[in-house]
Amino acid sequence: MEYRFTGLNQENIKNIVGVNDSNIELLEELYDCGIVYRDNYFKLLSDDEELFEKFSRHLDYIVSKCQADLIDYDFIKQSFININDTQQQSFQSEIIGYSNNGKPFKCKTVNQYNFVKAVKNNDLVFCIGPAGTGKTFLAVLLAVSYLKKGLVNKIIITRPAVEAGESLGFLPGDLKEKIDPYLMPIYDALDMILGSEQKDKMLEKGIVEVMPLAYMRGRTLNEAFIILDEAQNTTDKQMLMFLTRLGFNSKMIVNGDITQIDLNIRKNNSGLVIAVSKLKDIKNIGFTEFTNLDVVRNPLVQTIIEKFTID
Repeated sequence: MEYRFTGLNQENIKNIVGVNDSNIELLEELYDCGIVYRDNYFKLLSDDEELFEKFSRHLDYIVSKCQADLIDYDFIKQSFININDTQQQSFQSEIIGYSNNGKPFKCKTVNQYNFVKAVKNNDLVFCIGPAGTGKTFLAVLLAVSYLKKGLVNKIIITRPAVEAGESLGFLPGDLKEKIDPYLMPIYDALDMILGSEQKDKMLEKGIVEVMPLAYMRGRTLNEAFIILDEAQNTTDKQMLMFLTRLGFNSKMIVNGDITQIDLNIRKNNSGLVIAVSKLKDIKNIGFTEFTNLDVVRNPLVQTIIEKFTID
């Protein structure tokens, strides 16, 4: 049984085959079957039609990504290691939520899909990854989805008010006007999902709360969807304070990028790093780690992240 590549240049095909046919070995392990590459086609050394159908769908997905110039050799290698047929079909078809104008949102990478599954299966989920991987947007999208389904009664989104490497001084205005600049990424996500009018109504009614982390102390949050964004900028005490806000029938997501710690502390003293280390073996707590391959912004972002994170 043969799978022929169509619409791909030789560089694409070379990336799929891998250096010294290394990706073919990964595919052979994944499908437990011999595979031969000849003249722009893979030959599956099996008469199992169901296996070949799964193999073809997998390759169709990889080819579609190559045609859109969205992937490179590393992405392909990781997909051959991590993607099974069920995951591949599910994350491409499952709708996570809708924008205010009815546009459906779907996961764009397997790790995004794993994150969504982790939230469904756990009350507390930690998500770590670089900028541009959709951590904040996905968390807000899931929160709105849970609210609309009646699974929670309110959404609470918070982040530490920490300056990103520059002193902003004393901002003018009342408390809300001083704090809002730190929370703009959250407002942007809410605008896209709810629309500005519905967002403003929900904020006014207290159905959606957006606040700095310091204002979370002393609260117990039942039947709520709670999101801590930029969690790498918490101390261990702040992280403990936040995690212990979790009440009954609630969901909690902790997002962060440990390569962008703006606190004047060592990396290992970040509340996010400490929490992941201490809680990693506890049941009913989910963990998802995004990589540069999960960046869903302009393709240049992935390249920039890679260059800046080289040791």
